[in-house]
Amino acid sequence: MESINESDFSRIDLNLLVVLLVMYQVRSVTQAANRLYLGQPAVSAALKRLREMFNDPLFVRTSQGMAPTPRAEKLVQQFAPLMQGLHRAIFTPEHFDPASDSRSFTIGMSDWVEHWLMPELVAELSACAPHITIKVVVTDPWQAVPLMEQQQADLAVTVGNETSRDLTRENIACAGFSSLWDYRQIPCNRPLTLDTFLRYEHVLVSYRGASESALDNELQQRGRARRVRYVTPNFSALPLLLRRLPLFATVPQGLVHSWCELYGLQAAPVPVNMPDYTLSLLWHNARHEDPASRWLRATVRECITSKLAAQSARVTRPG
Repeated sequence: MESINESDFSRIDLNLLVVLLVMYQVRSVTQAANRLYLGQPAVSAALKRLREMFNDPLFVRTSQGMAPTPRAEKLVQQFAPLMQGLHRAIFTPEHFDPASDSRSFTIGMSDWVEHWLMPELVAELSACAPHITIKVVVTDPWQAVPLMEQQQADLAVTVGNETSRDLTRENIACAGFSSLWDYRQIPCNRPLTLDTFLRYEHVLVSYRGASESALDNELQQRGRARRVRYVTPNFSALPLLLRRLPLFATVPQGLVHSWCELYGLQAAPVPVNMPDYTLSLLWHNARHEDPASRWLRATVRECITSKLAAQSARVTRPG
């Protein structure tokens, strides 16, 4: 591709090209002035500048009006499609139709959010947006802000409250935690007592390898402690560990229903106070008004709120 010398364009007034195209259509300075809502002197001055720019008379007076020269004919052939494309680019509102448009989106999220959210979201997109593809990149709460600042994803679904002036964070809802175990390994019934909870060892998810969490801080205030047997940055291995060993795992409430169904686990409220987590959407401000990005955020937001509502209904349902 031939490089562009930006200084060449400093002498060009785009309005002159508009005058050229209108003059070609009407072949009259008077009619061109009427079409452009200008005075005849303004059109005559523009025509003079065009002649100087292209070193050609462009239009000559005849008994049939202003006839274009061969140079004008060639210029119009070159400029007309360019000006039409420029007009479309400037004045046609950007549009996104998920039912027909093809687009690939990248979403950042942790493994538990993917497990909880994506089966429903991908199924919904397959029905209403068949040409949309989704790529997930693993993103813990500490990775989300730099990931989005560098625009390596279109959206992040995350917890926490970190942001920056380049980003927008929208809090969707708060949710809590539950403790899980396998009854064949830990034969205890609900409600789960603190003594039983501390009698057995625990598995802990820590994105930075820490051996303690907010739960341990609460236990310390009570003069109690738990023994953590296994620390991992991923939630995915926990169900299989619980099925094989007498361990407790404390996980986001969103995982409870599916893990109990899939793995036959037991669940109960954590027997100490645990702060809720806030599930948020995070995106770069450069994508704030992009129609496709706005549609993606609305779709993910709706899916999250729908799942949280269903989760709440299961928790409060009698029996």
